[in-house]
Amino acid sequence: MRITRVRLREVTGTFHYRGEFWEQRLARPLDIYPEHRADPREWWLPEQDGPGPYRLRQIFLEIETDEGVHGLAGPLTRDVALVIGTQLRPRLLGTDPLAIERRWDVLYRSQVHGRKGAVMMAISAIDCALWDLRGRWDDAPVHRLLGGPVRTELPVYASTLGFSLELDRATALARQLKAEGFRAQKWFPRWGPADGREGLRRTLALFSALRDAVGEEVELMLDAWMSWDWAYALAAVRELAPLRLYWIEEPFLPDQLEAYAALRARSPIPIAGGEHEYTRWGFLPWLVRGAVDVIQPDIYWAGGISETLKIAVLASTHGIPMIPHGHSVPATVQLLAALPEPVAPWVEYLLKWNELLQFFFREPIQPENGVIHVPERPGMGVELDPAKIDEERELAWDN
Repeated sequence: MRITRVRLREVTGTFHYRGEFWEQRLARPLDIYPEHRADPREWWLPEQDGPGPYRLRQIFLEIETDEGVHGLAGPLTRDVALVIGTQLRPRLLGTDPLAIERRWDVLYRSQVHGRKGAVMMAISAIDCALWDLRGRWDDAPVHRLLGGPVRTELPVYASTLGFSLELDRATALARQLKAEGFRAQKWFPRWGPADGREGLRRTLALFSALRDAVGEEVELMLDAWMSWDWAYALAAVRELAPLRLYWIEEPFLPDQLEAYAALRARSPIPIAGGEHEYTRWGFLPWLVRGAVDVIQPDIYWAGGISETLKIAVLASTHGIPMIPHGHSVPATVQLLAALPEPVAPWVEYLLKWNELLQFFFREPIQPENGVIHVPERPGMGVELDPAKIDEERELAWDN
């Protein structure tokens, strides 16, 4: 079997959502600059402000073979699709799609300046598409090809990115999520060092209200999204400690490993990070330096299924759990179903973001009563739904 075609399918459809989709953005590293701190929204949101419907346009990778079997990955950003279309496609055509480790290594060695960022994201998408293809070829879900299932149900924590942080609305949602069976919730405060003492006061008020709303039996996480500095972080971990947070995520930019390690040594709250790191070589220093209590590679960014499996092995040897970033739930579910719970105990489910990421799938993978039942469909278990596609075109670049 040989790869005959590498397609980049741009599909457009109408995404309906009750009310305003994005109610509040999170704090960001750029917020140290006043003009960026004043930004009301994120550049990557759907094109229409206010209540929907929204016009949604996404790109999917499809790898086809001379045996008629294909593999699917996505959605992808345009810069990642450009890398695949211009740099990586020629190294795939005519090759064996089942030799996934060889394909990954060839792409990695051919892109020495792409060890991080868009190129590694492109390699990650190709790897996920090849695992999907192999599953379809073998008529088996990916987790069985990886040695699973170790588990058939996976506990989910709910990520509330994009929801209102007004205390009445936030606590109402927190209680609703608890009633829906979620045993853990992650919240994204809008405030950081640029807001001074008032920012920390509002963060404390938010998490105090959330703790009162859900009680002690629900875990609460805080995602700082790389927006804190040392003084703010040190004050935050001390003042938030009585609220018994499960972790504080990404307090610093990913290159500030010494700050991570120093904060972890002083913090009564566990520290998580690694969403914006890449490959086993990138994650090894996090583990060796003792920078975090939890590592969080994104399967679609850090190197795909093949590489994230290696990261999990590294983490397990250091006794650190791996909980992938929730960008691609289908891939995460397949990988985690093949790993023991202590190695990878949770699936992250971004409540709003997954409405977008899985919109074009015929059968989106969604939690029920706080768990995901691992699908037994071949490959990653997802297909595009033609009924949701209003327009389609194939993207092409000169190689």
